[in-house]
Amino acid sequence: MSILQLPHASPRVILIDWHATLVDTHDAMYHAVDDVLPRLKELGLHKRLVPPEESKTIEDAKLVKYVLDYRQLHPKIVAQRKISRTDIFEVLFGPDEEAKALAHKAFDECYRRYVGEVHALEPDTRDQLGHLRELGIALGVITNRNRDFMEHELSRVDGTGWWDLFDTVVCGNDVERRKPSPDLILKALEKLGMPADEHCWYLGDSTTDIIAAREAGVTAVFYNGAGWDQSWLDRIFPGTTRHPHQPDTVATSMAELTGLARHLLAQEKRVGRARPD
Repeated sequence: MSILQLPHASPRVILIDWHATLVDTHDAMYHAVDDVLPRLKELGLHKRLVPPEESKTIEDAKLVKYVLDYRQLHPKIVAQRKISRTDIFEVLFGPDEEAKALAHKAFDECYRRYVGEVHALEPDTRDQLGHLRELGIALGVITNRNRDFMEHELSRVDGTGWWDLFDTVVCGNDVERRKPSPDLILKALEKLGMPADEHCWYLGDSTTDIIAAREAGVTAVFYNGAGWDQSWLDRIFPGTTRHPHQPDTVATSMAELTGLARHLLAQEKRVGRARPD
């Protein structure tokens, strides 16, 4: 997988993750995770942590070991602000869907205390979303957030709200299984009346986003706003039998995503004009 790869198909619809892709809600998220981790024993989850030796990377094993020992995230992880709660729970509980569901439920209870102001992750995000709509692309938000939190945040972002920018919004409690299950993506496409194919792009900043896109059968675009280098991308997306899911392409900004979409759509038009009648 290379940062320089291009998607195989132009987009008819682009579905986008919310936290750490479109907006910055890191403070509230980490406060809520900090409230959940000391309760792992109370929740019956401390014995369901992935054994460190079964972790995908050395870094994942260190995260599990630190949480097991101290019931909190390492301060360096919080300071870097590069990992989402969904990825944290994936690292901690792996394929244990029941454990992750319990962790997400506890997170939602804690998050309610901290949800507040919401700001765009990039200063031109709203403009870029507008440019994508001008290209005739349908847009949707996909989030593991509960709907009441999401509606609050979507109404408050940048002080104006972004409801006018999206054709659909699908939230964690709208489906049976949250990401990395494909359910959220498939639900959004069902609501839009569009097929799950390469002409749907899904943009997200986590490994769970890429897994969800791959499982749904759509184009997986990794949002590399954190600035990971190629060696790190190769580590978190190894393409092994155990961890096969890799993105189709990487975008480092919303402007780059818009540029990719514009390029593929223009290329499609050129090919269409070149075909004989």
